[in-house]
Amino acid sequence: MAFQFNFSIEEKAENELETLGDTALQLESAQASLNPGGSTEKSKEISSEENVVHKESLCAHEATPKTTDPVANCSPNKSQVQVLPKERAGFKVAKEHNIPEDFSKVLENKVMDAVQGLYYVNISVVEMTLSNDSHEEDIVSKSISSHSDLITGIYEGGLKIWECTFDLMDYLSEAEMQFINKTVLDLGCGAGLLGILALKREAEKVHFQDYNRTVIDEITLPNVVANWTDGGGDGGISEPPSKKHKKADFIPAVLSKCRFFSGEWAEFSQLLLSGNKPFSKYDLILTSETIYNPDYYSALHDTISKLLDKNGHVYLASKAHYFGVGGGVHIFEKFIEERNVFRTRTVKVIDEGLMRYIIEMTFKISS
Repeated sequence: MAFQFNFSIEEKAENELETLGDTALQLESAQASLNPGGSTEKSKEISSEENVVHKESLCAHEATPKTTDPVANCSPNKSQVQVLPKERAGFKVAKEHNIPEDFSKVLENKVMDAVQGLYYVNISVVEMTLSNDSHEEDIVSKSISSHSDLITGIYEGGLKIWECTFDLMDYLSEAEMQFINKTVLDLGCGAGLLGILALKREAEKVHFQDYNRTVIDEITLPNVVANWTDGGGDGGISEPPSKKHKKADFIPAVLSKCRFFSGEWAEFSQLLLSGNKPFSKYDLILTSETIYNPDYYSALHDTISKLLDKNGHVYLASKAHYFGVGGGVHIFEKFIEERNVFRTRTVKVIDEGLMRYIIEMTFKISS
């Protein structure tokens, strides 16, 4: 199986950061040679002297990166958001993605990194692969040509791992959140780290949803598979054959707990509720950096209200404000208050650089 692990989980974050930095420089050089004269800059937040706008929120001032998280430090920066007129915005019909029978193909040619005890595919390598191949959505070349990590209605940033994902992972650990026998939705999942964390903690069912099909196929599903295999074949981590066999057998059992979806939120909820497969509403909905655009609030609110169990909880991680798009925690809380369906509660504030929040949402109980 042709995939490679860059890190073992036990390695120190300092070594991870150094290795990622070297990989990033090599990838930038390779991509520049493949795209002569093109704009393919992928500036890294670990270089504090670069004059760029950080990925964190399209903010007008730079936020302090989390030096203990190699992914947060090495995520490409946002330069701007390309907002299309509503009548031109793409419409993503929801679909459920089939889980392939041959798991070796899922990780074929993937390079694996690790953070906080979880494996994930090296996103820069995936971007280079996608930019050189023909793909239906073509989101990488569109992102590069528009100098943006967000193109409204076309690409919603799922190829990146945004900082608030780590904030929410930290909170779930600190709060000792219980997942046993829970049904969980990783909404706007991107890399799927929140859902993978729920699987690791023995959730009964975990569903993953992202706007783009490419993200599910090239990022989310490989990440889930990678966290239940330690490699093998060229570039893999060697281990006793019996242990490999045990891991390989365990993958189908894990994936039987999972479903993978792409498409816009309204279509996604309709697909679940009207589909032929049995569906139980979610005990937990986890979502990170999904309230950057106020135009999406209505769809997000309606999706959560339709899919959340009456006693369920939503945990949402967000920046205080997203400059250039207009969304943020306070405007979203005002929107929720006006709808009068949910109550919100701030459970954690991260006061590092641009302020970030973890918000809990539950249904209001009628008296």
